[in-house]
Amino acid sequence: MKLAKFKDPLPIPPVLKPKWKSNHYTYYEVSMWEAKQSLHIDLPKTTIWGYEGMYPGPTFEVEKGEKVYVKWENELPSEHLFPIDHTVHGAEVEKPEVRTVVHLHGGRTEPASDGYPDAWFTKGFKQTGPYFQKKIYEYGNQQRSRALWYHDHAIGITRLNIYAGLAGFYLIRDEKERSMNLPSGRYEIPLLLQDRSFLDDGSLSYPEQPEDSVSGIRPSIVSSFFGDKILVNGKVWPYLEVEPRKYRFRLLNGANARFFGLTLESGQMFYQIGTDSGFLEQPIGVPRLLLAPAERVDVIIDFTNLEGKSILLKNDAPTHFPIGDPVDPDTTGMVMQFRVKKQLSTIDTTMIPSHLTRFKRMSEQAEWVTRFLELSEEKDQYGRPFFLLDKKKWDDPITENPIAGTIEIWNFVNTNGDDHPIHIHLVQFQILDRRPFDVEYYKKTKQLIFTGAPILPDVTENGWKDTVRCPPGHITRIAMTFFPYIGQYVWHCHMLEHEDYEMMRPYRIIPQS
Repeated sequence: MKLAKFKDPLPIPPVLKPKWKSNHYTYYEVSMWEAKQSLHIDLPKTTIWGYEGMYPGPTFEVEKGEKVYVKWENELPSEHLFPIDHTVHGAEVEKPEVRTVVHLHGGRTEPASDGYPDAWFTKGFKQTGPYFQKKIYEYGNQQRSRALWYHDHAIGITRLNIYAGLAGFYLIRDEKERSMNLPSGRYEIPLLLQDRSFLDDGSLSYPEQPEDSVSGIRPSIVSSFFGDKILVNGKVWPYLEVEPRKYRFRLLNGANARFFGLTLESGQMFYQIGTDSGFLEQPIGVPRLLLAPAERVDVIIDFTNLEGKSILLKNDAPTHFPIGDPVDPDTTGMVMQFRVKKQLSTIDTTMIPSHLTRFKRMSEQAEWVTRFLELSEEKDQYGRPFFLLDKKKWDDPITENPIAGTIEIWNFVNTNGDDHPIHIHLVQFQILDRRPFDVEYYKKTKQLIFTGAPILPDVTENGWKDTVRCPPGHITRIAMTFFPYIGQYVWHCHMLEHEDYEMMRPYRIIPQS
């Protein structure tokens, strides 16, 4: 199905209003329900699942240190929009088809409010998962200014629930950010990048596998999903009219598996000011941004002196990344269009500051705990590929038990062909380096032979992160401190088909003795 490009204006999700706000706390209620929404002017309205019935969900804007309570309510139908694969762990036949649990991605959150995959609940909380503890989640927001996002995390069906529309932005503000004179208000815009496919009736299309002739099971899991149309904030190939001035964009890759390699057709620079977890030390001008699923970047684009021009935001990341097919330049190679058509409303006095923040870089110490964790590809009983973390499945005994307040280095040893974006709940980390190694020798002996020198992180990654790209044939090293809570969390690949099918593991932070 062909759809014309740049026919719909970019929607900007509204800021969510609280039900109650005092000097001590802020209280929200957010319901998930099914709705019809126009995703392209030439498509019939699409059935989506949305927080507050909209896709993407409304944007939270909170202050650093503000105590926020959210009651997440599931008002969705009892039948799913997409086929449920009951061969996937966590999505067995006896489980309810429609289950939800919300994870604040990048949040420093207590275990009971983190959105643990087995803490799911159904409509009206009639059924709950084994780790369900509370109806109202608590977010302390003890973090500096940054862009987080919230999304569904129900075990076995995360890929389907997010694909249906369950995702939104969560922005933490502080006085330091306000003092920088960055573009703000209508000149600061969140951009949620995703890919989707559609049927002729406008409904979302998700692939389904044929019935297995031996078992009679009709599995629907695929190793990775890639749509043939790019959506930004829930619109297919939208356009945004801008003034000839600086704009701040909070970019988020919310796709199931697609990487985005972003460039501006005009050849101009992105001025990156932040990563997943806050500001860089100083801005950097880069011609290209690479975003794996769940990664975020904070950038300024300067449209000054470009009056009357239309500028295409393009994508050049292969499908699969990094070894897959090139993007189609007429479809998945296009993201959206900026039209510098608006009159300048006021003189632009905003700035790209020369200095943004200061943070201590982590240098390796002998007393730090070091772990080596393999990212491997396996085959299931039906011959389908699936991926494991350290050769273990979700229900295997927990083997990562860091002590609260200590620092560890995790080495992700990638022995397969995918670049896996690994996300660790609760913590933020710094990337130390990546280093190529002899994969086949490692598979035979579990011994490492390096084939090149360590590669420092890209300049676009030189900040605090919560999601890291782990390229094939490399060991990716990160360092992190486990605080401020003890308890059980998870780490996983953020390619949604991978995390749904066993590429996710619990870990437990234990108290100091």
